[in-house]
Amino acid sequence: MTMPEAATATPLDHLALTADVADTLRHGIGVPVDPATPLSAEATDALRQAYRRVGIAANDDVLQEGFAAFADNRFGYVPPRGPAAWLARAYVARGKWGPAVFGLALALVVGLGAYYFFYRPYREAQQFEAQRQLAETLPAQMDTLYQQIFNETKVQSAADDAAQMRDRGKAAAGRGDRAAAEQAVDDLASLRDTLAQAYTLEIVDDAKPGFWTFPPNNSEATNYYIVVHAIDQQGNILSLPVRSEDTGKTVTVARWGLRVPQAVYDAVLADRADDGVIERKLVGIKQDGFVDIDYAIPVLGGAVTQW
Repeated sequence: MTMPEAATATPLDHLALTADVADTLRHGIGVPVDPATPLSAEATDALRQAYRRVGIAANDDVLQEGFAAFADNRFGYVPPRGPAAWLARAYVARGKWGPAVFGLALALVVGLGAYYFFYRPYREAQQFEAQRQLAETLPAQMDTLYQQIFNETKVQSAADDAAQMRDRGKAAAGRGDRAAAEQAVDDLASLRDTLAQAYTLEIVDDAKPGFWTFPPNNSEATNYYIVVHAIDQQGNILSLPVRSEDTGKTVTVARWGLRVPQAVYDAVLADRADDGVIERKLVGIKQDGFVDIDYAIPVLGGAVTQW
């Protein structure tokens, strides 16, 4: 029980004193008090003495009414419950959770704003552009490349191949297969560039002009190669895409090994051994408008890019 430090003679009204008695009993008076049984004489005397010490005269009626209020917890504090109480507590504690919630809300607003006002329009523009390219740009490139090939080629087979590439690419664009459509454009561009090339194919005379190897899948056979390069009309050595029969990969190189019959290989080495110079260097001619090389010597068609 908490009593005033300085006693006063000012009487409390009846209700206030009754509530104070109930609160005093609730906090304990040093004497056992059972709310289920009447207030004992000992407890009554202890209460009366406690109030007398602070200058308050508490008669029996007030003490009994205070005990009754204590017994039924009339003046006891019961914390509020329910949504309203939860909201009230949250409001009181807003200084603790407020900054974190504000930061989270701000981040959410910024994130949603960035998504709806920047990222989403950007993605929609990308998708629109991708669809436009599939529907318009790539097919138009295929038509342009095909027309260039048709105008430049001097062999019908190149025009036929170009038509197949174009049709295959347009079909891919129509079904939304961008990779296949772009591959068709690349294939058409490669065929156009091949037709535009004009060069002579010669044996390289600054190193060993030939070599031989065992085929990867047949150690009992021997493949013979001569080292060649392509020279354009201005005397420049060209780098060309060459598919290696050993690896299956196409690599752009300035020289490569061209597979030939053993008789041709022996003749080239003999020519070099004769006086240290290869006099018959010409291997073939690639003319403008043609796809294939017109070979001046027998060849077997295979090539390697490393040896």
